[in-house]
Formats: sequence, structure tokens, C-alpha cells
Amino acid sequence: MDANLDANEGNYWYNVNTHEVEVGPQSDWTQLIGPYAKRADAEAALAKVKANNEAWDEDEES
Repeated sequence: MDANLDANEGNYWYNVNTHEVEVGPQSDWTQLIGPYAKRADAEAALAKVKANNEAWDEDEES
């Protein structure tokens, strides 16, 4: 095994451009959210980002 391989290579990533889950970071890091240990978590990444943004917006309004 090559010691230079990315430690996150086997994890799941959500691609914000294609809206697909990638196994291992296949695209440019600017297009990816992750890594996630489970495919389901990567699939829900955009919804989680949206929920976090809404929560932060509410905190700023308080």
C-alpha cells in the first residue's frame, strides 16, 4: 500500500455540482462536502448544510 495515499480516499463525499455521492474524493475539493463515513450521511450533506445555515441566521437575528 502506498503511504502517500489520501487517508480519506475510502470515504464518501457529496459533489455540489453533480449532486452525486463520490466514493473517495474524485473531484476538485472546491466541489466536495465531506468526508462522511456513511453513504447516507453524504447523501444528506446538502440538507444538513442548509439546516446549519438557517440555524446560524436565526442566531444572528437574536
